[in-house]
Amino acid sequence: MNPHLARLQPYPFERLRQLFDGVTPPAHLKEIRLSIGEPQHPTPEFIKQALIEGLSGLANYPSTLGTEALRLSIAAWATRRYAIPTLDPLTQVLPVLGSREALFAFAQVVVDSSRSGALVACPNPFYQIYEGAAYLAGAEPVLLDTRPETDFEMDFGSLTKEQWQRVQLAYVCSPGNPTGKVMNLDAWKTLFELSDRHDFVIAADECYSEIYFDESARPLGALEAASKLGRSEYRNLVVFSSLSKRSNVPGMRSGFVAGDAAILKKFLLYRTYQGGAMSPAIQHASVAAWNDEAHVRENRRLYAEKFARVTPIVAPHLETRIPDAGFYLWASMAKYASITDTEFSRELQRQYNVTVLPGSFLAREGAAGNPGKNFLRIALVAGVDECLEAAQRIADFCRKL
Repeated sequence: MNPHLARLQPYPFERLRQLFDGVTPPAHLKEIRLSIGEPQHPTPEFIKQALIEGLSGLANYPSTLGTEALRLSIAAWATRRYAIPTLDPLTQVLPVLGSREALFAFAQVVVDSSRSGALVACPNPFYQIYEGAAYLAGAEPVLLDTRPETDFEMDFGSLTKEQWQRVQLAYVCSPGNPTGKVMNLDAWKTLFELSDRHDFVIAADECYSEIYFDESARPLGALEAASKLGRSEYRNLVVFSSLSKRSNVPGMRSGFVAGDAAILKKFLLYRTYQGGAMSPAIQHASVAAWNDEAHVRENRRLYAEKFARVTPIVAPHLETRIPDAGFYLWASMAKYASITDTEFSRELQRQYNVTVLPGSFLAREGAAGNPGKNFLRIALVAGVDECLEAAQRIADFCRKL
């Protein structure tokens, strides 16, 4: 067996299942799940119809490169969204089976494990796929804490010059999971300069990019930042995006990667062997989704309403604020010294049948401790009424502490 498998840690939701083992919540309270970032808004009907219309494609093997129609729709969307020169749909865009699968596979392509001491830089807290991808590629993850003291910015200065020289891949997540922090142009400039100096690849995870709260202030994207800084070839930069959160279709497993054509050529070669081709029916439905923005604006309206109504209920009890973007409240328990984030989550489930995720499950211990410790990640993915009910239950629980 691959010895690197032994380094993989249980996924946060497996740890949550174990934490809740033996807990019996009140039968009269309906369960409200705010622990997992799974969109629960209805899938738009026109996407379902497009999926049905594409079923005739099931008679054909799909191409890993994807249909021309899909690549053109993605390239056009990126141009509209980020006001960048049109991407080459043949060399700078590649459909993938959701961002999760691609983020993992990407490390297997980029990391040269024959070079001693290979490092993969990641934010901390983080999406655990980054860590697992690093281990399975034969590299060591090196973590950059995102803490409230630095407004949840990745601390690029926490790595030494020697460490940066060993970094082969850097995962960044903007808007961030779980913090909702959006990287600004100065942060991108710093990261690009580090990449140029030490020749590592940047994997920009942007799966939350379309959930924001001001239609006139869209989150800055990596391709947009590169273009603004004169990096029109997107050297050493690959962006990962997805329809899951944007269009409420997590079950479609549809996304794309875009950026450096030379890197994408290698990634396409890998995926041709891996078998990462998207179903023709899913491709047809994806074209319809990328070509429409009305449903995305409505999606954002629902999230904006939930944050506007839920945050004032929770914030007096847990230190939190509306994030830059994304659908998580990253809530500090700093005022409750007598209870840990895991104890809070277990008791909230036991007494009020609301599930949230302990922040410590999303981070790793470093020299300054676990930056997720005594935080809670609250995913406002349920309907407005359910989120409001959950917020009231959380507030009631906090009053008893």
